Amino acid sequence: MYEMEAADIQEFKQRLLELRSCLNVDGIKEQIAEIEHEMTASGFWDEPERAQKVMQELKAFKAVVSAPDDLHRELADAEVLIQMAQEEEDASLGGEIAALHEKLSKEIHQLELNSLFTDPRDTKPVLLSIHPGAGGTESCDWASILYRMILRFCEIKEFQVEVLDYLPGEEAGVKSVTIRVAGPYAYGLLKSEAGVHRLVRISPFDANKRRHTSFTAIEVISEIDEDISIEIREEDLKMDVFRSSGAGGQKVNKTSSAVRLTHLPTGFVVSCQIERSQHRNRATALNMLKAKLYDQEVRKKEAELASQRDGQQDVAWGSQIRSYVLQPYQMIKDHRTGAETSNVDRVLDGELDMFIEAYLKWSLEQRSKSAPARAGAK
Repeated sequence: MYEMEAADIQEFKQRLLELRSCLNVDGIKEQIAEIEHEMTASGFWDEPERAQKVMQELKAFKAVVSAPDDLHRELADAEVLIQMAQEEEDASLGGEIAALHEKLSKEIHQLELNSLFTDPRDTKPVLLSIHPGAGGTESCDWASILYRMILRFCEIKEFQVEVLDYLPGEEAGVKSVTIRVAGPYAYGLLKSEAGVHRLVRISPFDANKRRHTSFTAIEVISEIDEDISIEIREEDLKMDVFRSSGAGGQKVNKTSSAVRLTHLPTGFVVSCQIERSQHRNRATALNMLKAKLYDQEVRKKEAELASQRDGQQDVAWGSQIRSYVLQPYQMIKDHRTGAETSNVDRVLDGELDMFIEAYLKWSLEQRSKSAPARAGAK
């Protein structure tokens, strides 16, 4: 009765042994060190709400680091339980063993997924922006649906989310929104969403009930380390101040403390309105701009390496990555990986794991294809 479970436990132990060398534990430990250093700064506990979020973030990172050891202990306990059931021929333990087997299977799968995070940036917090394309209210509404999808995903993963900039649509939805997401492998998980998302549906804003196609772009960049130097000259910056335009409530700032920075050489524009202080908003916006400039340089280098492959397809930031068809049938398909599902409600409610896992595997394959070209170029 328990032979299959015992064999599976041995397989899990072998998979865990192989995984230990692949997991990016060092990257997570760096994040832990950064947070612990932040906690020693004077005034850290002066903002209890923010301090609590940082503590939760630290707890989540430490759980990721300890996961392989915890799983190893759980596997040992499972072996003992199965052995007891076999020796005592106790069929009543069957349900407990089956539930434990399912739990261990999910945990080992999650560790295998974590092993795909090979980019040093994968452990970093994320700056994620959503911008609707042409199409007015229809596109703004599609942007708000994607915004909710991302927020639900972050809620499921217990990530910390901070709204840095929010501009509502004139009739519905959002014109633009930027959030900061922090948590274990935040960038590694969310980078799969970068690109243009296409929606096909019967528009709720069309009195004639015609089918519409809308486009919204999601930009995903990682925060950069403080020791990375990005030079931004003051003469290259244009700063505008304005009043916050959030969704309402007591926390919306009624003074002109929100900041918009335009980097004249590149045309990059960043905004921040989360703080009540104009100085703090400017500092946050400046960090966002530095992250954009660093991301631009990284992408340039990646493009140069990728161009060495024969038949390399140009995958620009604006390329359409995924289609969401709600009418006349229901289907979501990722055009990079081929992953698709007809369960659109679950995906739009934040269950993105199947698309993320497919993207990580696809991305790893793309990098492995470029390895011979890089070797030959040296």
